Amino acid sequence: MSQVAQFGNQLRKNAAADSASPAARVRVKTVALPVEHGGWGLSLEPVVLGLLVAPSWPGLFLSLATLGAFLARHPLKIVAGDRRRGRRFPRTPIAERFVILYGGIATLGLVAAFKTAASGEFLLPLVLAAPLASIQLIYDTKGRSRELLPEVAGSIAMASVAASLALAGGWSRPLAFSLWLVLAARIVPTILFVRARLRLLRGHAACMASVILAHSAATAVVLALVRMRLVPMPAVAASLVLLLRAAFGFTERRPITAKRVGLRELGFGAITVFAVAAGYLFG
Repeated sequence: MSQVAQFGNQLRKNAAADSASPAARVRVKTVALPVEHGGWGLSLEPVVLGLLVAPSWPGLFLSLATLGAFLARHPLKIVAGDRRRGRRFPRTPIAERFVILYGGIATLGLVAAFKTAASGEFLLPLVLAAPLASIQLIYDTKGRSRELLPEVAGSIAMASVAASLALAGGWSRPLAFSLWLVLAARIVPTILFVRARLRLLRGHAACMASVILAHSAATAVVLALVRMRLVPMPAVAASLVLLLRAAFGFTERRPITAKRVGLRELGFGAITVFAVAAGYLFG
């Protein structure tokens, strides 16, 4: 019995030593998953919209690849930042493993999509969006990912996935690329609104007129697409909702947090996606 007790004591000592090590203090969740609500929304909206209006097996695999690429960005930023500082922290090897894991998922998904697709035409939007994605990655490596240019460029590049999913599902190029335009008309004004809203929360000045103008221009673009019979009428309604959200959002006087702003945008993004999808499916 004494040997059993000694063995148990030794296990408890080892566990205590492991928990006291620097690596054990790393919260894996903070390394593996991005925390920005806006990033989740702007990345998943193209996937959800594309799968709703043009479901297909290649599209499903491409969605998996998109999710892997999106998840890989966060640990990749950590690794790039640590290398830029010339140091390795306990989180660094964990981040490197997640980059490999997510990168492998993205690669396998893309290969599976290519193997099951009728042609490689679905890659065209991704190729066209590659320069925009490169801008975001360059700024990520420099630790400047929160600037306006990489946010807009990266989000528009991600929206191209909707067009690729539509092409993989057998849509024509004009209809497929119209999905990309509709999402871009949703994304660019939204980024401007959120940035302005956060500046006001921090007590800084913000150009509200430019945000309203951007929303108005986006609504005009969507309306033109409707008149060309490329997108359904509910897309205009969703764009008008976003315009009203921006107009009334700047007049709100109640205290609000950045997290709540992000959660609200998830809701408005869902409204846009399901309104457009419903227009295609039932219009």
